[in-house]
Amino acid sequence: MFPQRLAEAAERIQTHFDDVLRAFEPVPVVQAMGYATQGGKRLRGFLVLESARLHGIAADRAIWSANAIEALHAYSLVHDDLPCMDDDDLRRGRPTVHVKWDEGVAVLAGDALQTLAFELVSRPENGPAEIRAELTLSLARASGAQGMVLGQALDIAAEAATVPLSLDQITALQAGKTGALIEWSACAGARLAGADPEPLRRYASALGLAFQIADDILDVEGDAEKAGKRLQKDAAANKATFVSLLGLDAAKMRATELVAQACDALDPYGREADTLRAAARFVIARDN
Repeated sequence: MFPQRLAEAAERIQTHFDDVLRAFEPVPVVQAMGYATQGGKRLRGFLVLESARLHGIAADRAIWSANAIEALHAYSLVHDDLPCMDDDDLRRGRPTVHVKWDEGVAVLAGDALQTLAFELVSRPENGPAEIRAELTLSLARASGAQGMVLGQALDIAAEAATVPLSLDQITALQAGKTGALIEWSACAGARLAGADPEPLRRYASALGLAFQIADDILDVEGDAEKAGKRLQKDAAANKATFVSLLGLDAAKMRATELVAQACDALDPYGREADTLRAAARFVIARDN
């Protein structure tokens, strides 16, 4: 059931991206935007659509927010892959944007995807003005210097630090770098409905951390071909991770505990939230 729902969400998101970008001039930067938004699990967009369904919001309305978060996530990957950041040449099994085009196109494509995200989330299709304002404000906080960008900045600083980060510091770093956008995604449905997002916030807080621990585990024992990117970079850089601090077995145990916490947070929704529970279990069972 869950794999099918995830695949259906991914297809719906891609179709909507194609429709949105079709209205743009087909210049290299727009072509790069389309390239960057292809593929991937679409977990964040799925969380938007599923949390919206949980609150009685139609997919045709929620799709704008789903595409917004996927556009913003794509921008973060394009910029993260740049030589001045992680300097990666492979993403989702294909050349990264700056490799396929050049660094200038990659920077501009990332910029355009970021601004597109805010255009999509503020469109009238999302609902009344106060709901659109809340979606836009919360997305700005989740993606900027209080959220994802802060986490990325802390990550860059950690690479140059002489003392490895502690477990608490890594947890705080990842709450921004990975967790903030996952939290926004899971809470979007409640915000679209004008409902209390707190249960979904608690779900997403545990889910986001489990997701990052799973990433650290995959970096150690994953298959690069399945992952579609280079692995074991953290160990090569002598970078502190959940695995390096906890050990592989303890990291797996911690991820499992977090998934249980995420599932428990959904108790107010009963069986209606079973697909979100399956999403949490998927996070630590995935191989890419």
